Amino acid sequence: MRELRIRVLAGVFVVAGVLSWAGARLWNSVGTLPSVPLAAPIVLAVIAVILLATALSIRARLKAQRERRPEAKGVDPLMAARAVVFGHASALVAALVAGMYGGTGVFLLESLDIPARRDQAIYAGFSVLAGIGVIAAAIFLERVCKLPEDDETDGAGTAPTV
Repeated sequence: MRELRIRVLAGVFVVAGVLSWAGARLWNSVGTLPSVPLAAPIVLAVIAVILLATALSIRARLKAQRERRPEAKGVDPLMAARAVVFGHASALVAALVAGMYGGTGVFLLESLDIPARRDQAIYAGFSVLAGIGVIAAAIFLERVCKLPEDDETDGAGTAPTV
């Protein structure tokens, strides 16, 4: 499995942000802009916590295995692979959603004097921060599940992930 690339995630974030900003401008000129839900940053934060907890659990199990503790529970490779896939998908979706709310938040910065718009801009800002948290947790999870380099079988010089 290929590693997460920060450039790809940043590109998704920027493209989604620009399209969202343009869409918000257009939608506002035609009618009323839909609100940013309060649940958006909460859901993203919960996903980040789940990814972080998974990474810490796998890391602790791997450390116990390396130290050859008798009570050590092994790490199922299929479970680790599923965790990495969940992290990849979560990071891509978080980059898209954070870009979308970021673009909307930038548009809302023009009208911070209106209390409802100010609240929406705050929710959008927290959504972007929570999205960045999801991306950071997914990258950490990927690093935890990374296999050691095997120079004999991997001619490209990159270590595959579990």
